[in-house]
Amino acid sequence: MTRLELLQLLIGQARTNGFEFRKWYTGKLGLAWPGAVQAAALLAGERRYYSLVFSHEFAQAFWKPGEDMVFQVPTQSFQRRMRDGSIGTVVRKGYTRRRTREDVWLYHLKEMASAEEPLRYLRRFLRVAEDLIDEPAATPIDVDSIEVIDDL
Repeated sequence: MTRLELLQLLIGQARTNGFEFRKWYTGKLGLAWPGAVQAAALLAGERRYYSLVFSHEFAQAFWKPGEDMVFQVPTQSFQRRMRDGSIGTVVRKGYTRRRTREDVWLYHLKEMASAEEPLRYLRRFLRVAEDLIDEPAATPIDVDSIEVIDDL
């Protein structure tokens, strides 16, 4: 997924929650409105997306207050001292986390500011079709090949 595609998905999710992208673009950047696709391309191309993702208007719309947020916590590994005194590596599996807070947007802005890449942090909160892994369909049972045992 390219940076432009990711920005378009982020803007789309914020717009469904009430974010007015055109109003933000013309008001904060002071540029004429070229269209939604061109505006997102400009933000992605010149790394101006920082002004979007760290703006309070965007964050409040992206993380609606009081809504149940679902996001993925990645797999973590770290070293620690074990009971016997040796140094061991602890591996924690990734998991899905859910939370509800009124000021969730403020919390996520702080977390995003400490993250290495803000778009990668935001990516965890998007549910897109490529993330959904189809489970293999169960193989049908051939009824004719079943043996009947009458040892009762």
